[in-house]
Amino acid sequence: MISNDHVKQWMKLHPVTLSKEDTLQETLVLFSEIADKELPVVADGHLLGVVTLQDCVAHVDKETDIHSIMKTDYEAVSDDFSLNDQKADGRPLYVLHEKTGALEGVIGREEMVAYYEYVREREKGAQQTIQWLKLGFDTAYEGVAIVDEKGIIQLFNDAYSRYVGVSKEEALGRPAADVIENSRLPVVLKTGVPERSQPHRLQGQELVVHRLPIWKDGRVIGAVGILVYEGVSEIQQVLQRMELLHTNETQTKKQVQTRSTVKRSVHFEDIIGESPAISKAKKISRKAAQTKAAVLITGETGVGKEPFAHAIHDMGNRNESPFVAVNCAAIPESLLESELFGYMKGAFTGTRNDGKPGKIELANGGTLFLDEIGDMPLTTQAKILRVLQEKEVDRVGGTAPIPVDFRLIAATNKDLKKLIEENKFREDLYYRLHVMPLHIASLRERKQDIPLIIADQLPKLSAENETRETTIDKEVLERMFQYHWPGNVRELLNVLERMFHLCEADHIRVEDLPEDFREQPQMTESLSEWHKRKQQQEHKLEQKQIEKVLEEVNGNKSKAAKRLGISRATLYNKLSRFNV
Repeated sequence: MISNDHVKQWMKLHPVTLSKEDTLQETLVLFSEIADKELPVVADGHLLGVVTLQDCVAHVDKETDIHSIMKTDYEAVSDDFSLNDQKADGRPLYVLHEKTGALEGVIGREEMVAYYEYVREREKGAQQTIQWLKLGFDTAYEGVAIVDEKGIIQLFNDAYSRYVGVSKEEALGRPAADVIENSRLPVVLKTGVPERSQPHRLQGQELVVHRLPIWKDGRVIGAVGILVYEGVSEIQQVLQRMELLHTNETQTKKQVQTRSTVKRSVHFEDIIGESPAISKAKKISRKAAQTKAAVLITGETGVGKEPFAHAIHDMGNRNESPFVAVNCAAIPESLLESELFGYMKGAFTGTRNDGKPGKIELANGGTLFLDEIGDMPLTTQAKILRVLQEKEVDRVGGTAPIPVDFRLIAATNKDLKKLIEENKFREDLYYRLHVMPLHIASLRERKQDIPLIIADQLPKLSAENETRETTIDKEVLERMFQYHWPGNVRELLNVLERMFHLCEADHIRVEDLPEDFREQPQMTESLSEWHKRKQQQEHKLEQKQIEKVLEEVNGNKSKAAKRLGISRATLYNKLSRFNV
């Protein structure tokens, strides 16, 4: 097979040649018509030698024939010679038949220029392919890590980085066992046996993974690890969609949908998003779930604080016991205490004769979720504090305390420190709650999650309404990326459901958007450009943090790396990248 870099693909088949009888003047005329500074002298199809322009000019005033200045020092090659091996001396290549020695063609300046242009275009195409591969590698929802035969990480995508909480820069060049918890990639390197669809525990989360050896020339040169499914519930969702895909009867669809909508626990994989902000929140939450400490969830209205509370409860060791939620802002102040603490028989006129246990009692052994705790009255705060300290509750109208044991998760969209300054929130209660703080970023801080949330919700809406799956225009997403989302994820879900019901032909278009979206000017940047700008902003923030820490430790890089929680090598890499 002839390669694209072989001279046979590029040589000039009918080159300009000289004969022994040509005069010096005729030769100079030929040189004026070509780009090369060397011409072959040929007789009966065979190459006798070459004549250079320099020699012709040197003998122009002399009575000299071509044969007398002809040289036998020339570059002769066979037709399978690779132009990649050509010396950069500018001399032509003379392609000779391997058996007869006849001149088959010439690679001159024009042919080399054409070949180099081809190489540049090929390299440009290769670079574009590499860029696409990088984008695809880092866009993949599945975490992918590739190691060499020594188990050293060579490739590490963004998804895996978010799962383990280690930056790509810090992961590359390190043993997989030091970066990936419970990694079996070293085992696969030794055995050469693939491990497909295997359970794996990572950062407290149950995952399904592939571990595949990479074979080349009969030996294992590396391995790839792929995080496929985030927990059992994601697998169940896939199975349900496959079941729907293979059914045509409406009744069967209803049965499948009924099973999928049965109230179930909320897992972390049910919280959609892979942005750094939401990945960090999941990581902290998984750690919090393994403890008994109180968790304080903060974030704007509609960011999804309650799903995180449910997921923490579900992953903890109290998941077989009740999860009891109380919205402190939704219950009138006069009824809040009886709702929380319960009441005894005869405590209030018109109440149940046998009394009623409060939410705290109902949460015994499980989890109590106090939503909007920033709206709780000070008097109730004092009683909640006592319950946390004494681990017992007094019903309204009661005389004997009731022992309770529960895990507390609180949430608020308010600045509790500011409320403390305004004497609207107890400082001692704040520190009781602020053991495991968890902040949920607003949707405008993680807009890259919008397509994932939509991709998750549209099939659910179609299934619930027994319609064909609805699609959406790219322009709609672009408008959504520009919108500021004051209502966060809750607003996104409401807008999506509204468009789902109003759209024509199962396809959502720009005209289906609410007025607030349609009045916005067209986006001046694409989604990829927005993502690039977002990364640049994150890098600037990281650079400022590094500079601040270096200033605090008087430039001591060892201390700075320790304070930043990274290795010295990673710090030096970041300093080099940021030109600090």
